Amino acid sequence: MIVKPNWLRVKAPQWERVGNVKDILRDLNLNTVCEEASCPNIGECFNHGTATFLIMGPACTRACPYCDIDFEKNPQPLDASEPHRLAEAVRRLHLNHVVITSVNRDDLSDGGATQFVQCIQSIRHICVGTTIEVLIPDLCGNWDALAGIVAAAPEVLNHNMETVPRLYRKTRPQGNYQRSLQLLQQVNQLAPNIYTKSGIMVGLGETTDEVVQVMQDLRSVGCDIVTIGQYLQPSPNHLPVQSFIPPEQFERWQTLGQSLGFLQVVSSPLTRSSYHAEQVQSLMIQFPRTHP
Repeated sequence: MIVKPNWLRVKAPQWERVGNVKDILRDLNLNTVCEEASCPNIGECFNHGTATFLIMGPACTRACPYCDIDFEKNPQPLDASEPHRLAEAVRRLHLNHVVITSVNRDDLSDGGATQFVQCIQSIRHICVGTTIEVLIPDLCGNWDALAGIVAAAPEVLNHNMETVPRLYRKTRPQGNYQRSLQLLQQVNQLAPNIYTKSGIMVGLGETTDEVVQVMQDLRSVGCDIVTIGQYLQPSPNHLPVQSFIPPEQFERWQTLGQSLGFLQVVSSPLTRSSYHAEQVQSLMIQFPRTHP
């Protein structure tokens, strides 16, 4: 077993602030990916009063062996009140920027796209001025469903590549690398005003050249923002870590990403898809786009 290095140690959170956020989430019966996926940054994010909301969950119809979210072939029906409860949480937490993600819902004809749309609309209704980022699944390639999410006009649309093409069969057996690239390309064609974003985990056995190729592929379809972080094994039942990548390599990827033309590159061992996601607001000032 590979020993976790010192640079992956996380500061203990201030539990009073964490407890306040958790109280709101429990009161409104909401899930967060921070908790369900055992994110190492949960203390830092909750201390800042932020959370990445997990809708349509907490069970996923895919059983990716790197992910700590529960698998369920036939999950519960969607809750029509969830969009309103989510918007109310955003209001109570006074969020300037909110991230909404979901489990995969391959049991639904639109992959859950309608629920994303309703969540966006509910937040717009009661939280004027809050910018919205959605981290969506691949919707099984249903581009009509994707067009519905795009039409709801989130400021940022994120879809993670997760890993390099060679490792898809092992890490994302129900995913498809080219389909994920095409999703991001579709968004850029449908709505160039929406910032597109994607992320990748490292330490699963990929090579540096393969990571570079993913970055180049993302830029080829117009992706604006990329996140790169160290994979951490959630439990002994999940895929083992093949290597711990030193911080210096993450810095090199950050420099490379900037030279490739990404508007924002977040690359560090503890980076996750939504880590410091609110920083996109400064990007919007620096590289403004017209939104409806």
